Amino acid sequence: MPISRKRIFRPAAPQALTIYVRPGYNRVLAEEFEALKVKRAGLVKDKVEAYSQGDLRENFGFKAAKEAIRAVDRKMSALDRFVARNIFTEVDPATWLTHPTATLQLGHVTTIEKQDVATKRIHRFTFLVTTRGETASDPESGIECLPYNSPLATAVLGLATNAPTKVMLPAGEAILTVLSIRNPTRTELERLLTVIKPPEVEDEEE
Repeated sequence: MPISRKRIFRPAAPQALTIYVRPGYNRVLAEEFEALKVKRAGLVKDKVEAYSQGDLRENFGFKAAKEAIRAVDRKMSALDRFVARNIFTEVDPATWLTHPTATLQLGHVTTIEKQDVATKRIHRFTFLVTTRGETASDPESGIECLPYNSPLATAVLGLATNAPTKVMLPAGEAILTVLSIRNPTRTELERLLTVIKPPEVEDEEE
């Protein structure tokens, strides 16, 4: 069988990445995939029922079910690729309570000063450096979750305090200074680490 032009010029699959997640993340992935399978089965029944109602040219129920099935298929394919391209390592947040604090690591609470090189504006933020996909914030303490694989976290992880470092961020060049590093408290973890949600995965053209 001849190889199609599309396959010849398709980029090679990216190398698998290790992604740090909380315990239970793999279970959530499996549950999301099963939920999509159940949803698809229900849509197929709707499609069959709509098909039995006659003229497909004006059968909006049939067309809607068909499009919904395609959308679910795309999401299942994207989730499949996400799982295939990554290695998920579960990290217990309880270990964050006693991390050494010489340099900034996953699980630390840190205050960071960010100076925009172009505007000279200075901003300060306090973060809990978290596993993938965490976005919660605690208004009472002012701490926000900062996923370890975000551009800002990638730039500051491994830094010691009071060591200004010039970096390039998506918003432009900046000077980052880690002002403090400490371990989180149990209360802070309880407030910031919310229920694990399925990942939002992007569709790709086949």
